[in-house]
Amino acid sequence: MIKKIKISLLFILLFSTSFAQTLNTVKLDSLFQILETKDKFMGSIAIAENGKLLYTKSIGKEDIETNRNASILTKYRIGSISKMFTSCMIFKAVEERKLDLNQTIEKYFPTIINANIITIGNLLNHRSGLHNFTDDDNYMNYNTEPKSEKQMIEIITNGKSDFEPNSKATYSNSNYVLLSYILEKTYKKTYKELLSTKIIKPLGLKNTYFGGKTNIGNNESYSYSFDDKWEKEKETDMSIPMGAGAIISNPTDLVIFIQNLFNNKIISPKSLEQMRTIKDNYGMGIFEFPFYDKKSFGHTGGIDGFASMLSYFPENKLAIALTSNGRVYENNNVMIGVLSIYFNKNFQIPTFNKIELKTEDLDKYLGEYSKENFPLKINVTKEGDKLFAQATGQSKFPLEAIEKDTFEFTDANIKMEFKPKENQMTIIQGGRKTVMSKK
Repeated sequence: MIKKIKISLLFILLFSTSFAQTLNTVKLDSLFQILETKDKFMGSIAIAENGKLLYTKSIGKEDIETNRNASILTKYRIGSISKMFTSCMIFKAVEERKLDLNQTIEKYFPTIINANIITIGNLLNHRSGLHNFTDDDNYMNYNTEPKSEKQMIEIITNGKSDFEPNSKATYSNSNYVLLSYILEKTYKKTYKELLSTKIIKPLGLKNTYFGGKTNIGNNESYSYSFDDKWEKEKETDMSIPMGAGAIISNPTDLVIFIQNLFNNKIISPKSLEQMRTIKDNYGMGIFEFPFYDKKSFGHTGGIDGFASMLSYFPENKLAIALTSNGRVYENNNVMIGVLSIYFNKNFQIPTFNKIELKTEDLDKYLGEYSKENFPLKINVTKEGDKLFAQATGQSKFPLEAIEKDTFEFTDANIKMEFKPKENQMTIIQGGRKTVMSKK
């Protein structure tokens, strides 16, 4: 439900790529094996092309306390990927002439600020101006407690507005909670019932439904955070996120869902075109994700210790769903590796090796590195016994020593090899090497 899209592609989008001829499942297995062996990631993935399931893998535990391994049957809270389902149901209501994207919401929510101006379309593409209630400091004080519609409307009403409706776009879970209630009022059925009748049953999804308290007996997973060891996260009560983040699913179901969406089996081509039209970085329940010269559409999700990604490349008819219930190595980094392998790009599987150094050992690496005609300069600094690098216009990122004169930043699959005597540093990412000189 909480949007987390990590831009860890520091340099990787600068270069071109090529199509994969065959999927290197051996390399994919190696990636997930190291993630599991080093205890960096727990979760599942599914890859499908042209309607055919090519690859699935599950690693880690769905329940650490009982030592229960994850499997292809394991289900995860998918967070904000739920918004794609909600958007589809809104568009179905539009196609049935029960709703109009241009209608305002005052008849549903008269107490909400600007309700006479905010349209259903504004809710869909985050242009309502309504404050995102999950950003509030007190959200974590009540998120595990059930809330009624009346209570949620009061919370959203009290949050007021962050900007004039339709003047810009800012992500807000409040929008999709309201869309959930609009669906319920329109059809006089619960969101849970509508999800089942409008999407789940027609698509034959076996592992997707509106969530409740975790039921480990039904292969639902708990979520975890890592601080020296895995710690179980508290559970958000699903009455709060509703259609903004309350759906449970697994990767196999998610790729079925997104393939059917882009094959016009859920909503019409016209509705899909509206849904995927990006304005100020947002579509109507969908994002656009670049990878090299490719473009995909989908959504990310984060709720409690869960994180998920769902993406579809129309040109390749490629669908990938990644869900996790615990991670040290972020989903985005896993996805970069998976896509690099699929598109036959050179990708170095991280080793997660680490060497401890003293602060004085780092001095020989410090300085600004550049190369003629290369768009970025890299400034290498230290803080205590930790080395950091910062590219032009980017945030500073930590480097870990993995062998002599060699460091890596696993979040972006970056390796830096230093030659202190020659005042040189080679940066390696995505199979591309760039030799830079120290100023």
